[in-house]
Amino acid sequence: MPQPNPIVPSHGVHGAPLLQHASGYVEISVFESGVPPRFRLYFLDDAMQPVASPLASSVVMETERPGGILQRFAFRQEDGYLESTTNIPEPHEFLVRLALEPGRQRLAALFSEVGHGHNHDEHATKERGSHGGPLLVHADGLVELSIFETGVSPRFRLYFLDNSGQSATPPPAEAVTLKTVRPDGDEEIFHFRQEYDYLESPAPIPEPHAFEARLLIEQEDGRQCLVGSFTEAEHLHAHHGEGQDHHHHTHAHDHEHHQGSGLVGWLRGNFAHSHDIAEQVDSVMESSAKGIRALKISLVGLGITALLQVLVVLYSGSVALLADTIHNFADAATSIPLWIAFALARRGANRHFTYGYGKAEDVAGVIIVGVIFFSACVAGYEAVLKFINPEPMEHLGWVAMAALIGFVGNEAVAVYRIRVGRQIGSAALIADGQHSRVDGFTSLSVLIGVIGAWLGFPLADPIVGIGITIAILFIVKDAARAVWQRLIDGIEPEILDEIAHAPSHIAGVQAVRSVRARWSGHKVYSDVTIAVDPDLTVRVADAIAREVERSLRTHVRLLGEVVVRVTL
Repeated sequence: MPQPNPIVPSHGVHGAPLLQHASGYVEISVFESGVPPRFRLYFLDDAMQPVASPLASSVVMETERPGGILQRFAFRQEDGYLESTTNIPEPHEFLVRLALEPGRQRLAALFSEVGHGHNHDEHATKERGSHGGPLLVHADGLVELSIFETGVSPRFRLYFLDNSGQSATPPPAEAVTLKTVRPDGDEEIFHFRQEYDYLESPAPIPEPHAFEARLLIEQEDGRQCLVGSFTEAEHLHAHHGEGQDHHHHTHAHDHEHHQGSGLVGWLRGNFAHSHDIAEQVDSVMESSAKGIRALKISLVGLGITALLQVLVVLYSGSVALLADTIHNFADAATSIPLWIAFALARRGANRHFTYGYGKAEDVAGVIIVGVIFFSACVAGYEAVLKFINPEPMEHLGWVAMAALIGFVGNEAVAVYRIRVGRQIGSAALIADGQHSRVDGFTSLSVLIGVIGAWLGFPLADPIVGIGITIAILFIVKDAARAVWQRLIDGIEPEILDEIAHAPSHIAGVQAVRSVRARWSGHKVYSDVTIAVDPDLTVRVADAIAREVERSLRTHVRLLGEVVVRVTL
């Protein structure tokens, strides 16, 4: 005998709205326990028992907020439910439209901040970011809405974070606008411009700073409207002479600071302390990718050059050209260890290598020096044999052409390697480019051997071969010195001077006590100790230290991690 259907509740076991569709029911839940809020869809049969979820690709959700602001959500399959791939911006007041295949069944539910099916305990305390501004959830992570006015008229600054609480790339400035609404109803629109790692409003913010801020972000999947509030008592920007704290900036220093509660506190407590680590990792990955691309292109160029020269060597029997050809092959081979080093650097830090794999580039430099030295030995050996047993050179025109080919190929590679090496701060890549440049000019020296043979002086060929060997040994000396400096944590004096000078631009820094720096791969890692007024509060000292790091990143383009210590 069929059992009667149970009474269908209005909400599911997760406290969220329960909607009926053709094959059963679906509970639309907002989950945010310890993570940014996401939609979760739980599917049930007619007897209210869990069933397998449909394909994530067959489910489409759209939210509509007051004012007609729409946002679309895609889903991914999880264990027992579907979860949205992007976050749900606050506030959670909107109309949800859910479309299911087959037949594009359309369901709708209304969400409000009260009783919408997620726990608000984590929102009891307003979350603030590392710059003191309120944190708002948006589709791809978090955004900190900060007011900055240290030494300048007050302006909005927007710092974007990923879901792990680490720095993320801001959206295009033209896609972001902010409206302030004051208690008397007065409204003002602010646009933004791109700065180093944040967006800043060019227009100053009028006093008093008590208003509701409505942040609008235009994205392909719909507009997002985020709302935050500011009051004179809590917006955390400097009022000189009133004992208020200064706004502060990202840095990594060794005194304690507030981690925050709720979601952000959990994130900061479980991930790296250094605030800009994501930005640093992205920078290292990007520069390593540029290095790998340069090596790929130069490897092809040197390989073609060397192969063309091999054909002429086999045809002419020129030892001078053979020495140059062997060296070109060796030069191409040096790309391999450097390529491996760049690939390792892209892996980032882990529990075994807490500073990452930057030093692999220095190890690659040692291998490069060894390969260059080996090529010098081979070229010298062949030249000496030719000296002892001279043989006539043939096809002089071909040899001359091959020498020109060697010059053009090596110089093109040299220009490209040096340019990319300077862009990413890779000493190994710059040295390899200089190596290629010298190779190009030594290829031209082969012409001297051709001219000597043409004039009846066959020993000119092995003499030039020995000359090339000597030139290679000079390259070995210069490259070994550069690699050794990096290997034992040497640093260029001009870089150290820039680091020591940068804090002098920041108000509140009384002195720079100590500066240390070293290379790790193609990034500079530094420790700076500054002195401040002993009567300052911890928060103000923290703000000054953050400004020091900001200044350091402006002055030292290849700066990786920096630790700013505050002393009295």
